[in-house]
Amino acid sequence: MIGVTLLIISVLVILVWLLLEFKRLKHRIFALFIIFLILFVYFTGLFVFKDTTIDYKSVPGLVSASKVYFSWVLSISGNFKTITSNAVGLDWKGNVTTK
Repeated sequence: MIGVTLLIISVLVILVWLLLEFKRLKHRIFALFIIFLILFVYFTGLFVFKDTTIDYKSVPGLVSASKVYFSWVLSISGNFKTITSNAVGLDWKGNVTTK
């Protein structure tokens, strides 16, 4: 009887510990996602705006910058779509030659 009670208590303790760790992991994953998103926007922004002069201190300048950046992001996603559709359409079977 004491063995079963100890087993149930152990399972409950492990379950509570796993739930807390999972919650912490979920926050860690979200934090890593935010860090990745910030780095992605920063480095792609450097690439997109390297030859462009944009006034970041005015609202029209920020609107112009956001239009340029999001049009670039949409063109990249369009390129991914084109590459993927071309890859799907390829003949991926090996070329077999017989003598």
